[in-house]
Amino acid sequence: MRKVMILVFLLLVTIISACSVQNDVRKSELAEYEVTNTHAELEEGNFIYRLVTVRGEYNQGDRVTIYAELEYIGEKEEVTIYHAASPFHFPMVEKVRNFKVDYFMNEPLVNTVLKKGEPYKEEYKGSGGYSSEDDKVYVDFVQKIAENQFPNGYYVVNGFADFFLTDEDGQKKKGFQMNAQIDFKVLPQ
Repeated sequence: MRKVMILVFLLLVTIISACSVQNDVRKSELAEYEVTNTHAELEEGNFIYRLVTVRGEYNQGDRVTIYAELEYIGEKEEVTIYHAASPFHFPMVEKVRNFKVDYFMNEPLVNTVLKKGEPYKEEYKGSGGYSSEDDKVYVDFVQKIAENQFPNGYYVVNGFADFFLTDEDGQKKKGFQMNAQIDFKVLPQ
């Protein structure tokens, strides 16, 4: 009986260890990735789009700060843009695990007035979605991201600003989708 209990205990330890290896990324795995771009800026037409993470490396448990800005630099004093709930999207991939984290939002038609030279800024507040068919490890991972509690790993944010302008009659005049990419690491404790 004692041998059976020891065997069961060893089996449980092995299973738990295997699960934690899937959930956690080791420092040696993170060393293979180099943070190259914590700030991206793109100019298109009369607009500048910026995507920023405040630091290239965070410690697990730190609050990860990511934000986007859109600045109007044209000749008018202000311009009205039209977009979904926000003009900014923050989809990302954690590269070590190859986990994709989508960015969902409501899609009402919202307008925002941009004043010349004054950046409009929004901070990332968490994202992600999953289905009942997804693996538990992935579901747990996405739930942490949604709460801005990033598990350790190497992240690439493929952000974009998506909006359009109208003419004097309110008809869609010109659409914009300005894409930028930043990256950062979350180090294990």
